[in-house]
Amino acid sequence: MSTIRCLIAVAASKHWPLFQLDVNNAFLHGDLKEEVYMQMPEGVPNPNNKVCRLIKSIYGLKQASRQWHEKLLTALESQGFVQSKYDYSLFIHRTDTDINIAAVYVDDIILTGTNIAKLDELKAYLHKEFSIKDLGYLNYFLGIEVGYTADGIILTQKKFTKELLTGCGFDVCKRTITPLPLNLKLSKSDGDSYADTEQYRSIVGKLNFLTHTRPDLSYAVQYLSQFLQDPRQPHVTALHHTLRYLAHTEGQGILLKATDNISLQSFSDSDWATCPDSRRSVTGYILLLGGSPISWKSKKQNTVSKSSAEAEYRAMAAAASEVTWIVNLLTDLGLSNLKPITLNCDNQSALHIAKNPVFHERTKHIEIDCHFTRDKVLEGLL
Repeated sequence: MSTIRCLIAVAASKHWPLFQLDVNNAFLHGDLKEEVYMQMPEGVPNPNNKVCRLIKSIYGLKQASRQWHEKLLTALESQGFVQSKYDYSLFIHRTDTDINIAAVYVDDIILTGTNIAKLDELKAYLHKEFSIKDLGYLNYFLGIEVGYTADGIILTQKKFTKELLTGCGFDVCKRTITPLPLNLKLSKSDGDSYADTEQYRSIVGKLNFLTHTRPDLSYAVQYLSQFLQDPRQPHVTALHHTLRYLAHTEGQGILLKATDNISLQSFSDSDWATCPDSRRSVTGYILLLGGSPISWKSKKQNTVSKSSAEAEYRAMAAAASEVTWIVNLLTDLGLSNLKPITLNCDNQSALHIAKNPVFHERTKHIEIDCHFTRDKVLEGLL
């Protein structure tokens, strides 16, 4: 979803129109490379018990999605679109004066760019090849509502949120103002086991889907996900708190601003040794394009950090990796002169480690990949 958010953010800032297409029976268009046979359907006369050899893919084959993607790739390349090296579902047609973009998610396609005539030409070609539904301007995509204002484009999941709250089985009338209680510390062994583990897992999974447009839920979902295997009563109480927060903020989402000041900023942070079971820290980062959130993450670190500086440095490395990819992706989308990117961190020791590439006695145990940040500072990216 980071690619989709980046694309919509660029379209909002450049005032490009956004269109949506849906391919009818997408998986039936793929060409099979292997020999695949199928029994005759019931009701078809077959006195000799013959079987069918499939020429085209059908729904249910393990290679159906792959073959459809290859078929669509061939069609787009024939129209001059080039597959991005940084996201294989992104296709770009570039000339000296224009840029047009197609973003694909299985059978849903988003089109945008500067040359509407070229986009109309692509629509006509795809309809001739596959039979498509032209859904007009982008309004609803993968459960995300897209709204247009003078300030930019708003992404929300209000419909999905209402469905989640209606079927969750909890009373969510009492308001809470934070996704989780302040200073919450939960352990895997706290309290009694919760009987309905499937309910807990289902709700947390749905909350995870909401993080596509709700970065404020990322930490809560990361925290609650640690107890999916054996949820206990205190964990369910924390989940109930999150649902009450969600019920009173159900219309919230993100605004991708229509601004001419397109700059990329990144922020990283960590919560040192926050887990009472493993003493591992939590990484968090967010990237803003023109002041609009386009990528974020909250994730427990893989190893124990011996100091808060080390935990912050690991978080910076994760953010630097995401910045590197986002900059390459935005370059494909037509943005340039983004470097250097400001990576904000509130730990002076971590900043000194990143800026000063020398050997330290107290940092010699840190894995080499965490020094990725240093390399990007030396390259001029950060």
